Amino acid sequence: MAIWPWYGALVKGLVYDAGEFLQVQDYKNVLRWTDQIAARPAVKRGRMVNRVTGDPASQLRERHDASDFDLRTQDKLELSRWRLKPNKYWGLRH
Repeated sequence: MAIWPWYGALVKGLVYDAGEFLQVQDYKNVLRWTDQIAARPAVKRGRMVNRVTGDPASQLRERHDASDFDLRTQDKLELSRWRLKPNKYWGLRH
């Protein structure tokens, strides 16, 4: 389990192209293991924490509570900032 963040990403081709050099595609059980670990809910959540690149919905830059996974991903924070951003038309009556 402890090696999965590095080796699992290497096997899946998410880090760099060393998987081709190591011929990981020939190791079917390693590929199966990598997929099984990646599918675990806790692993999916853990990969979101402190992430600053990729899909904003998969970025949780700061985690303080379990509800942060549902309420404070970067896409939701950016949307709320956009909605609250003042503009020159605020306060004008039509």
